[in-house]
Amino acid sequence: MHEHKHHSGCCGCSLGPIERRTFLTALGATASVAAVTGCATTGARPSVMAGPRPKPSLEKKALVVQPALAYHLYKPREQTSWRPWGGFHSEADINAEVNRIEKELQALSSKAEFPVTFKPVAHVRNEAEAAALCGQPADVMLIYGANSGGETIEKLISPDRHNLVFVRHKSGPVYLWYETTHCRLLRKTVDEYGQPGLDPSDVVVDEYGDVLWRLRSLYALNNTVGSRIVCIGGASGWGAGGQKAPELAANLWKMDLVNVTYEDLGARLQAARADAERVQRCEAEAAAYLKTPGTHLKTDAGFVSRAFLLTEVFEDIMAEAKAQAITVNSCMGTIMPISETTACLPLSLLNDAGAMAFCESDFVVIPSGVLLHHIASMPVFLQDPTYPHHGVITLAHCTAPRKMDGKNLEEAYILTHFESDYGAAPKVNMRIGETVTVIDPDFEDQRWIGFRGTIQDNPFLDICRSQVDVAIEGDCDRLARDMRGFHWMLSYGDHLKETGYALRKVGIGWYNLSADKTIEA
Repeated sequence: MHEHKHHSGCCGCSLGPIERRTFLTALGATASVAAVTGCATTGARPSVMAGPRPKPSLEKKALVVQPALAYHLYKPREQTSWRPWGGFHSEADINAEVNRIEKELQALSSKAEFPVTFKPVAHVRNEAEAAALCGQPADVMLIYGANSGGETIEKLISPDRHNLVFVRHKSGPVYLWYETTHCRLLRKTVDEYGQPGLDPSDVVVDEYGDVLWRLRSLYALNNTVGSRIVCIGGASGWGAGGQKAPELAANLWKMDLVNVTYEDLGARLQAARADAERVQRCEAEAAAYLKTPGTHLKTDAGFVSRAFLLTEVFEDIMAEAKAQAITVNSCMGTIMPISETTACLPLSLLNDAGAMAFCESDFVVIPSGVLLHHIASMPVFLQDPTYPHHGVITLAHCTAPRKMDGKNLEEAYILTHFESDYGAAPKVNMRIGETVTVIDPDFEDQRWIGFRGTIQDNPFLDICRSQVDVAIEGDCDRLARDMRGFHWMLSYGDHLKETGYALRKVGIGWYNLSADKTIEA
């Protein structure tokens, strides 16, 4: 790392926490708060820290799945065809299949890294039972198309919820609907699709891994649509193309955008600074954070302690709004005189704690960040793209999380925010060789682009502090031609299938550059 010019600052000021009692443990701190000396100018530290405050809830909505075995037991008739395809001929066959399904779903649940609840497997023998079950609450109807009539399965499908059809080829007794799902259920014996609430991407044959990634996508969609986001300084969108972004977020994604004025934020910060105990706690936590392995201070420590107080005030606002996400408008100017630091480090800390925190209040890209966060079950990195060339692109911003894998802190240098040369911003050195998912949303939410990449380098150019060179898996020249919007989103791991599946459900097209595959809205 290059040496960086240090700033002088009010060494004894404020800044707030994340999970008061567990924050330092979560960050991997080696020293307790009580053992860390702060840079307080507000007098002796009280012997007992303040009690826990209300915290923003980080609990996600579990995906509720209703499994349904659709079957019929047929009776022999003389000299005519009386039974359809399928290996189910007795109640014993059905009971064995239900037991098989229950064990398979139990194993599936143990593999899911997201909260999912499977209701008991429902026996569905006719249209009346199907209609009654369809009226019961669930996020997903998981239909096992054993050998029922088509009318029975149709009654299970509602366009107002998500539906999956599972059929067996080799994983158990063969299902009738392994043969007839496409021609009869999806196409109604013609060439055009005609089943509301179901399309070919909703059909799975044999593989529970294919059920799992679809459920992961639907879980993410369930937690993204209708989510509440605190907007410090109001909601916005980047550039001339992004002026309608808040409206699209509210209408297409049903997001509840909670406006908090800078006047309100200023009053809260003023009150926080007047609370000596709160100031000291934040200073102590900032000092402990700087002692975590792999953390290198290259700015004034006062900026960091004030960043912790700002984090705590952000948490207060999120808790009051019952929001899991926050974004800051005019974060490259307006917030600095009010907080006497920058929002960069607070947003990084909030992401590391499991919340979602984004700079610039750019609702062109924020929906992609919320969706990708829930798909990956990891923090995400909102960044500025550069020009793709020779199979590589540099992505950079000053607010990267450090727990990019959701668990471990990456090495970070705490510098100033680049454009202002002020405050505290992390330069996170991301894991070389890590597979990443990169998403480029367009201004109009018509078609997003995504690709898989590999982190090649963490350069230290004169640009936003957290910087990664990503090797592009796909046609670099086509990416350069097709780029849309401005800000992009990145996470560790490969989540392209889940993203494309979710976007189809909300009517957004998707181009997977790494597979050279387009999914129409």
